[in-house]
Formats: sequence, C-alpha cells, structure tokens
Amino acid sequence: MQEIIRAEDIRKTFHLSRKQRQIERSKTGKKVALDGLSFTAYEGEIYGLLGPNGAGKTTMLRILSTLISADSGEAFVAGHSVSREPDKVRASIGFLTGELKLEDFFTPDYLFGFFGRLHGLPEEGIRARKEELFRKFGIDAYAQVKVADLSTGMKQKVSLVISIIHDPSVIIFDEPTNGLDVLTAKVVTDFLLELKGQGKSIILSTHIFSLVEKLCDRVGVIIGGRMAAEGTLDEVRGGKSMEDAFFDIYKREVTGK
Repeated sequence: MQEIIRAEDIRKTFHLSRKQRQIERSKTGKKVALDGLSFTAYEGEIYGLLGPNGAGKTTMLRILSTLISADSGEAFVAGHSVSREPDKVRASIGFLTGELKLEDFFTPDYLFGFFGRLHGLPEEGIRARKEELFRKFGIDAYAQVKVADLSTGMKQKVSLVISIIHDPSVIIFDEPTNGLDVLTAKVVTDFLLELKGQGKSIILSTHIFSLVEKLCDRVGVIIGGRMAAEGTLDEVRGGKSMEDAFFDIYKREVTGK
C-alpha cells in the first residue's frame, strides 16, 4: 500500500488564557494537545481518528492542513512536508471543519465562484463543477439565498462542496456529521464512500462509533494526545463492537489495567 499521510512524533502544547486555566484547572497555564502522536494512512482508504472530546483529533487535522504548526515532529501529506511545503499540501487537500464559518451576507453561488478563483480554476471549470456539486447536494434551489438564511444542514453541504471544489486527492474532514440531522448526515456519509470509490484518500476525526464502523478501513484511537491503538477496523475491535473496544482501550490507558 502507498502511504498518503504520515505523522511522526507530533507534539503540540497550547498556552491557556486565564479563563481556560480555570476551566482546565491548570496550574501550569499549558495544555498538551498532542504528546508524540504518530500514525500512517494509506492511499484510497478512509482512516478514522477516534477519540473523546479534547483528545487532540482536531489539533492533528489542523496540523495536517497547515493551519497550525506542530511544536516538534513532522507530518507528510501526499509526499509533501506540512512544515516545508505547505502550499503543495494545500493544493492536494480538501479540509472541512465544523468551525468553518461562511460569511452570512453572501450566497452559495457567490462563495463557490470566489473559492474557485482562489484555487485558480477557470470560469468554465467553476461553472461545470458548481453544476455537478449543487445538483448532487440539492443546493440548486438555494444558490441565491444568503448563508444567514440557510439551515444548519444546508450550510454544511455548502461548506462541503466548497472544500472539494478543486477536486483534491486527499480529503480531511473534522467531525463531518457533527450537528447534522439524520438525512443530511446520510448524504455526507454516502458521499464519503463515493469519494473513496473514486480513489480519493480520506482522513476524518469523530467520536461516533457507528460512523467509524460504517466508513473506516483503518482507525487510530487517540486518548490524551497519544495513539492508544491503531490498525484495521477488525484489528482494533478484536471481535467486539467498536464501542466496547474503545472503552476497553480507554480504561487500559487511564488506569493502566
């Protein structure tokens, strides 16, 4: 198998504000988000980072997407170093996060064209890609509606199509179905499987066991910023449900038993 993403001993610490210190009950004013995290994802597979809130999943995906830098360690996407070749990494990926905020004043039609030009796509290519994706996700009827007036699910669909406007080879999704209704969530998960069928490589973070079992070929379980278990879905589950396997792994990591 050809590797598509490799993370090597990634470490990241954040300095906390006074309010964050109170919430985290931190005496040092620092939070270790990633503590030597390493993993490898392969071409054409869906790789899931599974873990509780605060485990470091989002931080890892932001590093892979070149949005933030690691304190130490190195990561590669499609053969490019995220620290030394960020432009090449960005050209290779589509990144969707639940924190992507679309400007309320603009319409899906305008935003699609704006981001298409940012990616350097020709106008004809933008029109063809928009027609394809808007039809697939049912955005056509809402193309001229301001983002402020769209439902949460429709906003997520618009964010999704914008993130893949340039037809990237690597898709990075942070909690792709978080906060979505069941119908919209199914549209998104079906599309992820369709992208895999096209030969795309996908890495996603989630805390939803059923999503991992439905989508993922391989999974890495992150607890406390460290990789607690990694392998194929069957290897990590060990004959159990993903939920039962996760809590066994969690208990082992927390208690050492």
